[in-house]
Amino acid sequence: MQFKGRTGTLLLFFLTFQIFSLITRTVLLIKALPNLDLNFILLTKVLAVGFFFDCVTFSYAALPFLLYAIIVPDRIFRWRPILWSAFFLTTYALLFNLVAEYVFFDEFGTRYNFIAIDYLIYTTEVVRNIWESYPVVWIFGTIFALNTAVFLGVKRSLDQCCETTTTLGTRLRSGSLFMLLPVLAWLCVDLSWADVSRNNYANELAANGLYSIAAAFRNNELDYDRFYAGGETKLVFERLRGMLKDEDEYFLHKTGTDISRTIRPEGFEKKLNVIVIVEESLSADFLGTFGNRLNLTPNLDRIASQSLLFTNLFATGTRTVRGLEALTLSIPPLPGCSMVKRPNNENLFSWGTVMKNKGYDTKFIYGGRGYFDNMNYFFSHNGFSIVDKADFRDTEKTFENAWGVCDEDLFGKVIREANKSFSQHKPFFSIVMTTSNHRPFTYPSGKVYVPTGSGREGGVMYADYAIGRLDVEARKQPWFNQTMFVIVADHCAESARKFALPVQKYHIPLIVYSPALIAPRQVDAMASQIDVAPTVLGLLNFSYTSRFVGRDILDEDAGPRRAFISTYEKLGYLQDDKLLVLSPKKEISFYRCDMRAGKTTEVPLQDAYLQDALGYYQGTNQLFRNRQFQGTTSTDILTPVKRPLAKNLAETMQQKHQL
Repeated sequence: MQFKGRTGTLLLFFLTFQIFSLITRTVLLIKALPNLDLNFILLTKVLAVGFFFDCVTFSYAALPFLLYAIIVPDRIFRWRPILWSAFFLTTYALLFNLVAEYVFFDEFGTRYNFIAIDYLIYTTEVVRNIWESYPVVWIFGTIFALNTAVFLGVKRSLDQCCETTTTLGTRLRSGSLFMLLPVLAWLCVDLSWADVSRNNYANELAANGLYSIAAAFRNNELDYDRFYAGGETKLVFERLRGMLKDEDEYFLHKTGTDISRTIRPEGFEKKLNVIVIVEESLSADFLGTFGNRLNLTPNLDRIASQSLLFTNLFATGTRTVRGLEALTLSIPPLPGCSMVKRPNNENLFSWGTVMKNKGYDTKFIYGGRGYFDNMNYFFSHNGFSIVDKADFRDTEKTFENAWGVCDEDLFGKVIREANKSFSQHKPFFSIVMTTSNHRPFTYPSGKVYVPTGSGREGGVMYADYAIGRLDVEARKQPWFNQTMFVIVADHCAESARKFALPVQKYHIPLIVYSPALIAPRQVDAMASQIDVAPTVLGLLNFSYTSRFVGRDILDEDAGPRRAFISTYEKLGYLQDDKLLVLSPKKEISFYRCDMRAGKTTEVPLQDAYLQDALGYYQGTNQLFRNRQFQGTTSTDILTPVKRPLAKNLAETMQQKHQL
């Protein structure tokens, strides 16, 4: 094929882009084959729609070169080193993207999304994580060698393209036609066009990775009212308020869109210390308590047997910030990114707000740099003081990797911070975010039998080991018998499956551990991360004005047992064995879930489930949009209803929940 002139150059770049995109899609397709249920029709759809998205992506990617080709005169365009350099850098970037997409797909089961955007923003942690996880020098060297071979193969065609004679008018007329393509794509095309199947892997393969990351950046926050099914506002809030109503709770307003309500349980409040351990990627199925036979978590299994154990809890999402949002704000996930990273996320009604108003020393403790994922800003503006890696002395750090200090060092800091509060005669409330069970899975040597950096299994074992050491050291402290430890995961280790919302991949443990105060018990009621804060506050018997959407799991009068699961686009409402999914373009899907078999079967929609889901999701969206979660009221601190003083927390639980 002959490539001549500026049009030939554009054609050469187009063919190169298409070939690399096809290779990338083929590699990912082979990777996804076990989960695809591939047939000829599905393969045709994936390749055809994939080619379309590759063309759309090229129309955007080619804009800089197109402008260059239109503007520069012939004498500059004929200077070959510029064209050589442009082509070499472009093909190198495409080869690098192939490797990056494979690694990303291998870990997350998707094309680029919000996570990839974070990788671009938080370069220090991410670059170091990549360096510690992969043979980076070898990879870059191999890419350079392959790219050199590609360049030499097309160099002659590039030279032919430089032999051109044009006028500015001709270039403007022909170039303007090409310029219309990205404009049309911007106005007409969106990522939902890649939904060629109910199989999530097929949809990801039909997309283009570069287009996907641009779409994720563009759709950082999705307008619920525009993209999702909804109902009449009055009916939505009647449903939501009805689901939140309880005999111990009183709405401040009899009707309307305000969900503020007073919670005034019987008995005296328990000013116990609370330490919430948010374990990175701790799927329930890692624990022997939930059936794992590999003995990865002997310490957590022992603690669970001595604790209030919730066996049917589900994470709201697949990211740490989504879990922190649910635990701190007690609200269902909304489409787009977490509240932790959104604008206007200051002064929200939060768990920290309640505890601070009760006189607690409230802290968010993290072993890494808390600017990552906007965590420091969010917590510092919602009732917490910040303790992160910058607050660790050199003597307090024995091991660190890309994400921060190891869990042992982190827990050592937790104990020291607790001692500070105790010495000042203050009850303390800490939310602690761990990192060791995260790629590159490196940790101090000699702690577990799996060598450091060997993979997830070692990360889980070391995280469990560190929890065991925390228990040993905490027992030595004078405040231990007056402290409640809450152990919960931020999300599961991975959630990539054929189905976009695989319910079993959102199942996480919740352990409330206080051996001097809480009798061991197992609670099997379905619940959500958003229910953790109200449940712990219920155990403390606190009176307060609540704007939480979550409920006390131990409250037998609470409404239907339900949970919320999500991706950044799909919102799932789980109740009984039914899953309702709200998707963009106002789509509604309804399924029956076999949790044990991991099977999901589509069934006819039942309106009651839809109305409940709209109450939670549409209602929460409107509350946030109208800033009704922000600010405080004069009734945030209430006097509890006085009743005979229970001897301990276990007796309080017996009185309140008939344990």
